Amino acid sequence: MKMKLRAAAVVSASALLLAGCSTGGGGESGGEAGGLVGTGSGDSCAIESPVKVGAALSLTGGAGSYGASQQQGLELALAELNEADGIEYKLSIEDDASEPRQGISVMETFAGDGTSIVLGPTLSNTAVAAMPIANEAGMPVMGISTTAGGITDIGEFVFRDSLTEAQVIPQTIDAVIDEYDLKKVVVMYSNDDAFTESGYEVMAETLEGTDVEVLDTLTFSKADTDFRSLLTAAKDKNPDAIVVSALIEAAIPLVTQARELGIDQPIVGGNGFNNPKLMADAGDAAEGVVVGAAWNSASDNAENQAFLAAYEEKFGAQPDQFAAQAYSALYLIDDAIRSNCSAERADLRDSIAQLTDVATPLGAVSINENRDAEHPAVVQIVKDGKFAVLR
Repeated sequence: MKMKLRAAAVVSASALLLAGCSTGGGGESGGEAGGLVGTGSGDSCAIESPVKVGAALSLTGGAGSYGASQQQGLELALAELNEADGIEYKLSIEDDASEPRQGISVMETFAGDGTSIVLGPTLSNTAVAAMPIANEAGMPVMGISTTAGGITDIGEFVFRDSLTEAQVIPQTIDAVIDEYDLKKVVVMYSNDDAFTESGYEVMAETLEGTDVEVLDTLTFSKADTDFRSLLTAAKDKNPDAIVVSALIEAAIPLVTQARELGIDQPIVGGNGFNNPKLMADAGDAAEGVVVGAAWNSASDNAENQAFLAAYEEKFGAQPDQFAAQAYSALYLIDDAIRSNCSAERADLRDSIAQLTDVATPLGAVSINENRDAEHPAVVQIVKDGKFAVLR
């Protein structure tokens, strides 16, 4: 893949913030830019005006590590797509600060400045607050990490390429039950976040349909960092495993403290655990943690192998699921725009809804009738400091 970045095609959010500026594009106020209907289709599609893509990412706050990965995934995809003929993409990145109120403000800016589509926000609770703004403005928005139930019910302009917790968690729990012959578990979750609450609900429903006994359900805040009393209570129940729905900032100390307390049973995490920071910060304590994921980093499909190599070359590190989903989203948008050679908002909404079996690092992605993505999922286990496929 070519890595040359077209001049002025991407703006560094951090650089502009340091300069006292915003990453939001200038554009026309209060409507879509003109010249967004082109000629030709597919590879021959040519659109005269630059296509403005917005991104509302959690670059700071509780989900800052996720947003940083998403930004890198988008920057890589942008560089590659802007090497192709016919369409120039201009990406504006805004920090939603992991907060609903800030997410609303960011979305209002994009809705009024001629942006064709917005990616994000990063967290489901921020998305629930901000995505109605996009929908009411008739501006497509695509979640690239929002996995809570009901996101796309917000309206016909709302999509996502991230698998829902309901698509990933059941097969994760089924795999763990088979792998470890589970009979009894303790469930823990953060009860003040839409994403982690949704994950818990799917976990509870899935476990209810099995022969596994839930010995106890323990709750905590997403801001908590000391889990020793809860983990001691869990250990006293002598479970076969602990099943947890938490963001990465809670997952790291929870896993670390569990091992310090002598809990050596499997820990099964929701999508919030799917972050290289788990291994980097928890070290050996992360070994054996099982995580359901929407992206198989070990997949040998051509798009994934090219993505891995290009990301390593550009950033000097391996990507995570959040980078892969962001990267894939921009390619899905490009495919949709080229299908009828239009980046007008209503046209783009119709084109995204018709995407079928688009080749991406996530696998072949289709958008279903609920505007949710369908593509393969994977169950991972931390082994030797890396995610490996459990099954």
